[in-house]
Amino acid sequence: MSLQKSSNIKHLLTFQKVARSGNVSMAASELFLSQSATSIQLANLEAAVGTKLISRNGRGVRLTDAGQKLLVLSDRMLALWQEISDEMESYLGDFSGTLRIGAVTTAEYWLPHVLVKFVNAHPNVKLKLQVANKEEIVRSLAADEIDLAVMGNPPEEIQVMAQSFANNPTAFIASPQHPLMQHAQVSMAMLANAQMLVREKGSGARASLEKIFKAEGLKLQIGSELSSNESIKQMCIAGLAPAYLSLHSCALEIRAGLLAVLPLENNPLNRRWFVVHTQNKSLSRVATVFMADLIDNGATEIDRQLENMSQMPVESLVGWRIPSLASVLS
Repeated sequence: MSLQKSSNIKHLLTFQKVARSGNVSMAASELFLSQSATSIQLANLEAAVGTKLISRNGRGVRLTDAGQKLLVLSDRMLALWQEISDEMESYLGDFSGTLRIGAVTTAEYWLPHVLVKFVNAHPNVKLKLQVANKEEIVRSLAADEIDLAVMGNPPEEIQVMAQSFANNPTAFIASPQHPLMQHAQVSMAMLANAQMLVREKGSGARASLEKIFKAEGLKLQIGSELSSNESIKQMCIAGLAPAYLSLHSCALEIRAGLLAVLPLENNPLNRRWFVVHTQNKSLSRVATVFMADLIDNGATEIDRQLENMSQMPVESLVGWRIPSLASVLS
């Protein structure tokens, strides 16, 4: 039996839902179908393919090898179908579609505000946001699971078009009570022996940190490896060790005196934010408009957010020295 003649998009969507949830009844509920109707669609798809795609496993299901392969292809097919639908809707007069965007975890401190402002200005636009470490975002970009990505340094492993749009100051920071903060000047050699708090391999911050130490001819001594900026901040505040973070992720803590920028030469460092897409990608109208808006207005919006942070009251933190955020970022 021919798959092309006997199956359709609905069959693929049903299969995708079952594969993702691992449960036929759960997928049926999400699709607003009966469990029997869902099972029939799966059976018809398997008959068209000519081989089993799922096998029952207790109350759930697991994919066969053929099912695993079909899931990868179905994801691509359904994403393309959504893009086609969005693009055709854009010709109806209203600006609409789905913005598929990925961002490294550090960007989640400012990007949601930018996205909300964009969606409020274009209420018919839907949003699909993926936040992960750089390695995962690059993988999604290469697999065409997202249209745009926001990150620090553009990836080198795939060909992309990259546009810088805003400053991304990063710094070596520590608790004001950490022994390194008692020195008038800290050297990279001192940091090399400090058992630093670092992100996991695959993150942009980790890669940048390793490059910095390598350029100095020093070996990075890792004290603790954590998978989130929030965990690193809390460990750093507690005085465990210094860390290397984007100041966008810890501006409030610095202003409140919970963290401080280490007295190290050229600290903070000047880095940049980039918006990227694959070189051969034909961007949707929504992605094109958002990227242009981010390039034109992203820096202003980020600066506005930092200014708002600098005016937040911190009177409850009596006794803390509260430095000016502007002086930290200058």
